[in-house]
Amino acid sequence: MPLLDRIAIDPEVAHGRPTVRGTRMRVGDVLALLAAGANEAEVLDDYPYLTAEDIKACLEYAAALVDHAILTAS
Repeated sequence: MPLLDRIAIDPEVAHGRPTVRGTRMRVGDVLALLAAGANEAEVLDDYPYLTAEDIKACLEYAAALVDHAILTAS
């Protein structure tokens, strides 16, 4: 399964924010934990329903969002 298939956007779950598929854990929450200094093992210990692949999927999703074309009017 490609990592991004682990990310779901459903208007009925978390108000349409991206979540780890099959959970209510928002991608932004995983990223916030990592940004605050938690390592992968700590996140997995605190949220046992997540997997290492889920964390990688969150990171890949964030990377895809920031790597977009910039259009300028001329």
